[in-house]
Amino acid sequence: MKRLALLAFALAFAATLFAEETVKVVSCLPRTGSAKAQTDTIVNGIQMALEEAGYKAGDFKIAYEDWDDATAAAGDWEQFQVANNADRAVKDADVMVVIGHYNSGAAKISMPILNKADILMISPANTWPGLTKPGKGEAQEPEKYRPTGKVNYTRVVPADDLQGPLGADWAKSMGVKTVFILDDRSVYGKGIADLFEKECEEIGLEVGGHEGIDPKQQEYKALMTKIKGSAPDLVYFGGTTQSNGGQILKDSMAVGLTCKFMVPDGCFEDAFITSAGAENVNDRCFVTFGGMPPDQLTGKGKEFVERYVKKFGTKPQGYAVYGYEAGQVAVEAIKRAGKKDRNAIREACLSIKDFDGALGKWSFDENGDTTLKTMSGQVVKNGKFEFVTLLGGER
Repeated sequence: MKRLALLAFALAFAATLFAEETVKVVSCLPRTGSAKAQTDTIVNGIQMALEEAGYKAGDFKIAYEDWDDATAAAGDWEQFQVANNADRAVKDADVMVVIGHYNSGAAKISMPILNKADILMISPANTWPGLTKPGKGEAQEPEKYRPTGKVNYTRVVPADDLQGPLGADWAKSMGVKTVFILDDRSVYGKGIADLFEKECEEIGLEVGGHEGIDPKQQEYKALMTKIKGSAPDLVYFGGTTQSNGGQILKDSMAVGLTCKFMVPDGCFEDAFITSAGAENVNDRCFVTFGGMPPDQLTGKGKEFVERYVKKFGTKPQGYAVYGYEAGQVAVEAIKRAGKKDRNAIREACLSIKDFDGALGKWSFDENGDTTLKTMSGQVVKNGKFEFVTLLGGER
């Protein structure tokens, strides 16, 4: 009996020695509120990438957790929730990668916390240039997000220093001569609106005014009436669906302001059309987006869309493919590192060059930015987004 007990102990000990170690990949996105439909598709994309890898990266098992950085009270991302999630990730020794955030303002809070712990971040949606690009944002950006001096934050989507100016260029190509600019006063919204305005000034578009809105207001008819008096050819809104982009457009129609309307990628989701009312956006609302919309993807991107439709029975929204790419990058970084070590995984990710993914072939630069520069323009027709044109870069 003693021999059998010793043999059983030896076998159990050997099994423990050779068992696969588990590493955690967590996503931090607004899973509560009107952004949920968009982030559902991002999470679906992440899970597809991990499923296709067999939830393995080299010798490691991958455990995935879907964390919410929003609250029911806010209906959107909330500062305390973001910081709490970052602390939670730091304290969990198994967490090696955080996929997030959806909102650039949220990223500003968690980046320095995760940087101190060497935790790799991969964003599928943040576009504020100051998160990564020296001289492209506010004072001390991006250095203040890197207290260790190391780069731990990466993103697979092009930034707004491309999107904002290209939106203005597109407006001019449509014959627009005068614009009125609104923003939601957020890091993302005001940032892209300012970049749009700067380009307008450089290319000769007349800016009739630029105002920040209160995204918690119920309606904006008085503001829309004021703008109507200046008779712009186009109103540009720097913001998101969650900061009332749809309501602004709806109220513009209510007061008889029927000029063109342009929004950035923060409104490139079905929820925006629903909130504005399809009858208010058809043929007059133009949307810029970092990359190509799902129905215009080619190669591996097209194959991803086909698998997504087969699996979920619905077409993916704009950022689903970026969730998928972020998931693939996480797997690749863990595999390349070859050890359960946050710093090694961070370094492995930043070394990725010529990654052949669903977005095409691309690399990370020294700041953690993607080398992809493709942008696209959409218009709303028959209650759906319809691709119009390529805006910069190559498909």
